[in-house]
Amino acid sequence: MSQVLIVDDEADLVWALGQVLRQEGHTVRVAYDGSEALELCRYTTPDLMILDISMPHVDGLTVCQTLRLDPQLAEVPVIFLTGRDMLDDRLRGFEVGGDDYMVKPFDMRELKARVRALLRRSARSAVPTSEAGVLRVGELGLNLQTRTVQVGEKARQLTPAEFELLTFLMRHPDEVYSSDQLLRLVWGYAPDTAEPGLVRWHVMNLRNKIERDPSRPVYLCTVPRHGYILRSGPETT
Repeated sequence: MSQVLIVDDEADLVWALGQVLRQEGHTVRVAYDGSEALELCRYTTPDLMILDISMPHVDGLTVCQTLRLDPQLAEVPVIFLTGRDMLDDRLRGFEVGGDDYMVKPFDMRELKARVRALLRRSARSAVPTSEAGVLRVGELGLNLQTRTVQVGEKARQLTPAEFELLTFLMRHPDEVYSSDQLLRLVWGYAPDTAEPGLVRWHVMNLRNKIERDPSRPVYLCTVPRHGYILRSGPETT
């Protein structure tokens, strides 16, 4: 049984979400602002957090950023559920470590599917592994223990979703994957339960960490009408 923490200042929405998630077999806790959510996390680590952005006292972006900086909470999956639909809002949500982003109003069936996918992913990552070392592709070095990527002389910390995406692509260099394939193979989303734009947001933020010029990527490249590829070396013509 998984524990889901709902953080939103809309009491009616919190009640409705709680009813649906309890019917799915989850234990539900609720918080009505960011400071209350962080206080609850001090005592019990949730298996997943559904998080609004615009809240009193401490907003959702700050809550997510705080989780990612805490070793005990850094791996908690976060779904932003918010009325903010601007490009900058989405990018910022993924920059601070959000795993998924849904805009109100939303389809409850889609939310349930995304919750299931993120909990499956979290269960996989919680299994102890003896794997250690560094994956290397060109100048990229991905430390599998610290979840940092080394690019030349610079090391950058990755969010959980970025780490999973880069790990997969570095294990399959020079292979093209569509957004739908990445949603399924990297994060375990069932078909038609997550929008392809989710991949685009994570790719954009990952490029900011691994590319010298994100507007002209050398490693994580787009293949028009096909998807994405992690190149092991300079593209030849």
